Amino acid sequence: MKDVSVEPAGVDELAQALSALQLPEADPVTSLTRLFDWIRPRRREAPAAAAVRFDAVLTSLEADPARAAQLRHHVLNLLRSRRLVSYFADSGILPATGFFSELGRIVTQRLLPELPDPGQMRSVIRQLFHRRDDWIWLQAIPPEMARRFWRVVGGDSAALAPLLGPVLDQMLEALLVLAYRVGGIGVEEEFGRLGEEFAGYAPRFRGLTGAAQRFVDRFRAKLNEPSLSFDDEAELLVMVDQCEEAVERARRASMRLGTSLHLTYLIRRTLQSLRRVATLARLLAARYRHQHTADGREAILAGWAELVRESQRAEIQRNSVREHLSKGMALLALRVTDNAAKTGEHYVAETRSDYFAMWRSAAGAGLIIAAMALLKIFTSKADLPLMGYATLYSMNYGLGFVLIYMLHLTIATKQPAMTAQTIAGYLGGVGPGAAVLRNAELERVVDLIVAVARSQFAAIVGNVMVAVPTAIALSLALAQLKGAPVIDVGKAAHLLDDLDPLGWAIPHAAVAGVFLFLSGLISGYFDNKASYSQIGERVARLRWLAALAGPGRAGRVGAYVEEHLGGLMGNLLFGCMLGTAGTVGIIVGLPIDIRHVAFSSANLGYALVAFDFALPWRTLLWAALGVALIGLTNLAVSFALALWVALKARGVVFTQRRELLRRLWSRLRGAPLSFFVAPRAEARG
Repeated sequence: MKDVSVEPAGVDELAQALSALQLPEADPVTSLTRLFDWIRPRRREAPAAAAVRFDAVLTSLEADPARAAQLRHHVLNLLRSRRLVSYFADSGILPATGFFSELGRIVTQRLLPELPDPGQMRSVIRQLFHRRDDWIWLQAIPPEMARRFWRVVGGDSAALAPLLGPVLDQMLEALLVLAYRVGGIGVEEEFGRLGEEFAGYAPRFRGLTGAAQRFVDRFRAKLNEPSLSFDDEAELLVMVDQCEEAVERARRASMRLGTSLHLTYLIRRTLQSLRRVATLARLLAARYRHQHTADGREAILAGWAELVRESQRAEIQRNSVREHLSKGMALLALRVTDNAAKTGEHYVAETRSDYFAMWRSAAGAGLIIAAMALLKIFTSKADLPLMGYATLYSMNYGLGFVLIYMLHLTIATKQPAMTAQTIAGYLGGVGPGAAVLRNAELERVVDLIVAVARSQFAAIVGNVMVAVPTAIALSLALAQLKGAPVIDVGKAAHLLDDLDPLGWAIPHAAVAGVFLFLSGLISGYFDNKASYSQIGERVARLRWLAALAGPGRAGRVGAYVEEHLGGLMGNLLFGCMLGTAGTVGIIVGLPIDIRHVAFSSANLGYALVAFDFALPWRTLLWAALGVALIGLTNLAVSFALALWVALKARGVVFTQRRELLRRLWSRLRGAPLSFFVAPRAEARG
């Protein structure tokens, strides 16, 4: 950053901003707000402009000890005069009120702003950084530059000494607040639902509070009597690690037994609290273990700067509806994506036998889809109100998809919403941070993507290659029985127009892709719901079912419902979404409708018969291109949305896109058929 110069006008403005620090009796909030207002990027400036101005401020302060002392005075006065416990214990940690209560608070605050508490550091942060997007340029400031700022503030040991006691005491109090908050987790009813397996870990959380209390007592004794020895934070950090292991076990148990939004929220909040306890313990312990070494002071600066950076962003975004909903969506997605990921593994054909099994199951679905397409054509001829069309279309699609699912057949476009979750699982686990994969792991991801690609190809080919001839056969057979064409030329022309790539075919295919993505989330949700609410056992206990089918059969029905509830509801509701889309479009006056590759191919078959196979080759090829593009859009939209949500739910930031794309391109050049045909035999390790 040293090679970046500031314009002369900027130097004058910087001098004016720094001049606000010259009055020792001035309000530190006002003085520092003026300084940060100058650093903030102007309209249409990139966030990096703030880093340039911040560098200019630091350079000026480092070159002028008197100005540095003025800044130090205001920052230390601010820290000395504000309450910090809530800042250390709550900033950057999910609130205890829960997702919906917090959403209500944010919305209410927008309508009737809450009164700031000038004595709380959390309120002061929102005064200093009073614009909603301030976190963007703050995140653009390099960590080294933030450490330079705190190096300037902490440069005078004599000025810093009177402040250390009160600040350290509030950090200790915040550590205790967090530890006791975590200590009560073991008696939470939601954790109790995980059974006796997790109940055995409850003493760990109580042990954390004891370790934290001992750490704080020894630290305070050392503050009061410097000659005393100080035991380091090792015991407390061991307890934090043990509690994190217990929470991870709880998360894995919830995947097996089912979870709720509240339990997912509690797990995420507990992990955040444990990490904050560890951060505070390391910072406090470093006060006595490393303060006299250069490396130790730098470690303290780095830890403090990162804690402040994290807390700043949390406070700036505290009243952001968008950020709160984004976090909530991540929690909801995490609740359901692991179930969808397990389902997705069944949609990946890695061997030749799996590949042809996929093709056969897709071919079977093609038979039913051709019949469903014909039923929809017949329904469209009826004279019904809009609600009647929506109901019959939904029943046709929904019950047809459920039948396909119960017969263990495959609809090609149902795969991406499931397989995307599986790929996300390979790119990273649950937790914040970037996913960095080794070469062997990247190759495994490439193998998985290639397997998914050929699985998609097999399913689409199976659907289309059977749906088209089945539609032709049904049309010819019914025409023979009826003595007249099943559909007239006008309807056939409309069906062909629906396949026009330059018309509404592609946007409508994108709408279907969104519904496909939602159906994947719905399946994961109901799979989780079945486990969490023990739906199977409750179904088996229905008196009328036991009386009708007998206790044994009722038990088998309950087991089937629990195992397959996600698939049944996902397919049924996906059909309802497809069936109502067109009606909703008519009601709201927008061109909303759906196009699905399997149904579009069947409609092409019916149109061919209606035109007595006399379509020009150009028209036929244009319609075939429309079917292909509809399928590509269905797959691309549903896969992209599902992968994005799965990565967001896991907190994964995948940074190796270029390397992954390079390896995929290399595989495509070296073995192009592997994207379309499975290998003859499994690779042996």
